[in-house]
Amino acid sequence: MKPIKVTLSLAVVPPLLDVIKSLGEDLKTRTAVPAEALPQADPDLNESWTAGLLEAQISDFSVMLSLFGEDFFSDGVVQVDSSNGEPIVRACSALRLRLRERYLQSLGDEALEAGEVEMGSLPEAVRKPFMCYLFLATIQELIIQHMDESIAES
Repeated sequence: MKPIKVTLSLAVVPPLLDVIKSLGEDLKTRTAVPAEALPQADPDLNESWTAGLLEAQISDFSVMLSLFGEDFFSDGVVQVDSSNGEPIVRACSALRLRLRERYLQSLGDEALEAGEVEMGSLPEAVRKPFMCYLFLATIQELIIQHMDESIAES
């Protein structure tokens, strides 16, 4: 994957990072996919598998947060490359799953995926999580598009 640089709004992103960080605390202790959704095999295997998923999820989230360090707050630019692209995509997925579960259940999957939600009709408590959901989806799409282009070129 070729490195990509994206300039983000320093006025819009920080409030969304507050939502992301609050969800990240939850993702440090609980997998994005509920344990009930995992295959019910041997309890020891299931525990080990869940621990591995949680460890990877924490690592992915850390990689994603590293995009928004001191450099970001000076120029609004994030850089994604082959070393961080996949973990960021996975972190975005985990965060979007948690946003759906915690804040956006009433909107329905089709409306969320299509982005067909009237912002003005949303209660105030749902607006920022919805904007965060769209932000994370955009990041995912951008990275995946560049991954696909790199695969096609090789």
